[in-house]
Amino acid sequence: MGDRTKTTAAITSAGIRIASIIFLRWVALPPLGPIIYTLFAIYVPTFISSYFTESKYEVVDEVDIVLKEDILNKDEIANGTTDEAIVVEEVDVEETAAVVEKPLSPIGTLLKGTPNPNSLLLTALTFLINAACVAMVTDMVYSPRWFHPSHELSFARLGYVSDTEAKLLIREPDQLKMPVTIQVHIKDAQPPFDNPLWQTVGSVVSTTNETDYTAVVTIPLSHSKQRVYEWTTSNNHSGEFTSAPKPGMMPELYDGKFTFLSTSCIVPRLPYSPLDHPLAFPGMKHLAKILPGLGAQFMLFLGDFIYIEVPKRFGESVENYRQKYRQVYASPDWPAVGQNLSWIHVLDDHEISNDWDKNSTGVYKTAVDPWHHYQTAVNPPAAKKVGSQGLITRQGATYFSFTQGPASFFMLDTRSYRSKNTEPFDSVNKTMLGETQLEDFLDWLRRPEQKGVKWKIVASSVPFTKNWRVNTKDTWGGFLVERRKILEAMWDASNLGVGVVILSGDRHEFGATSFPPPKDSKWPESATVHEFSASPLNQFYSPIATYVQTDDEDVELKYINAGNSKFGAITIEKFAEGEQSSLKYTVFIDGVDKWNTVILSPEPTHPAKTGGSFWDRLRGL
Repeated sequence: MGDRTKTTAAITSAGIRIASIIFLRWVALPPLGPIIYTLFAIYVPTFISSYFTESKYEVVDEVDIVLKEDILNKDEIANGTTDEAIVVEEVDVEETAAVVEKPLSPIGTLLKGTPNPNSLLLTALTFLINAACVAMVTDMVYSPRWFHPSHELSFARLGYVSDTEAKLLIREPDQLKMPVTIQVHIKDAQPPFDNPLWQTVGSVVSTTNETDYTAVVTIPLSHSKQRVYEWTTSNNHSGEFTSAPKPGMMPELYDGKFTFLSTSCIVPRLPYSPLDHPLAFPGMKHLAKILPGLGAQFMLFLGDFIYIEVPKRFGESVENYRQKYRQVYASPDWPAVGQNLSWIHVLDDHEISNDWDKNSTGVYKTAVDPWHHYQTAVNPPAAKKVGSQGLITRQGATYFSFTQGPASFFMLDTRSYRSKNTEPFDSVNKTMLGETQLEDFLDWLRRPEQKGVKWKIVASSVPFTKNWRVNTKDTWGGFLVERRKILEAMWDASNLGVGVVILSGDRHEFGATSFPPPKDSKWPESATVHEFSASPLNQFYSPIATYVQTDDEDVELKYINAGNSKFGAITIEKFAEGEQSSLKYTVFIDGVDKWNTVILSPEPTHPAKTGGSFWDRLRGL
């Protein structure tokens, strides 16, 4: 019985330690939490039982063997009768049983997690190692919920910033601080053309629980030139932002370079450290160190801003979802990356539930409630309707489009309208975008851009390439017919002198892929589409390569799986004073520049028409 309990204690101890290391340092898989607690519940009684039932002593058998040799014909040898001795061997075996104390074996005790009846100290230490594992798991899972529900969180953050306005999201639950007023002025104003005085640009009269005490203030930007503005609120929040370059124009600041960032996927306190704040994001620390030197206009965040089920799903109420958003904004690492940088967002599955493909059914409406209040309320405008010449906004759309400087952007919603992932990959009726969004998206791709716009940037929460071989059904690799239709529209865009770049996330790895048009097709090689997929900003990564090129349709440029923190910096600038533009993509992994490449926009083969309607001519100016 004693041996069984000790063996059980050793097995459960090993399970606790291995599962805890995986959970805390690699990936916080939700099923591991209950497994660790169950193992510990088995471990404790078997450990205690083994300690009190196992003897402190052990019986040691000592065996002494004595070999004796004797010559039988000594007399004959002495007489000279013979010179050959007859030797007889005699073996004496003496066995002694001794009762002795078992050896301490400190290393074995600490490694196995089993008790040592001869050392209370070693027994306590090895038990405490396992108890500490369970305590750290508990800390990671429950501390944010128990000690940081963030109900009283007060903060302000930048949303979409254009050349004419900036959106500011404010959360203030304390009604005694109402009204909250916002003031803005030009930083480092240049008289006599810049007004250096602070001006009140808006206010929030009250907030309610209906929006989780959030409100939006739109700041008008009347200056015709690109400027850096400082803002402050009456409830003690402040920051700064840079107005965007006008559509078709290169920035007047930052040496004429237009830079923005992209990434996705954040979970707090991973890898776990007991010294970190429960709401810490180590990846944000990496970003904060690099951010000042980038001159970034905004962060294009590609989904999974929260993980509702990681490390544990506590329920499906709207408060469960709202709390997750509050905790990100309550993080001590947020101000350094969000106070002075515009963040705009697309939706992905973990804001709802893993691999979501149920459209707007089930928990969807509950899940997107805080997403709308905290994210889309200050996002760019909704995308334009097909056939409206880019002038009429699609009301109620959860996908967005805008133009800044040398680039036009389309931010896809890959979750709200998709077919079931389990449908055949090559089904002609399978859709990720839904009919309406697809039509609006294709119309945007085919629409000529105004002079100076050299790039169309597509934001997709999931990768466009089919090279990721794990859970391909959740990516565009599972929607091949719709993907092909989009690719052909992207290749067509090159005829207008516009390059197409797809930015994606979701996979917790980095992959750069090119999509060249088929050989001997109507499209030139310069029509090649590029995708850069970078994530997570703070999450686990796959130690095993999951990206594999298998054909000439999706061509691998670079693949890096390692790294808990990844984000991309995209910089666009004029190329040799010609009609082309260069786009440089740099991936930063764990705070280090790991890889970069430069691509050029294609030269137009069919100039955009400037005749036709008044609006067509206006857009061609």
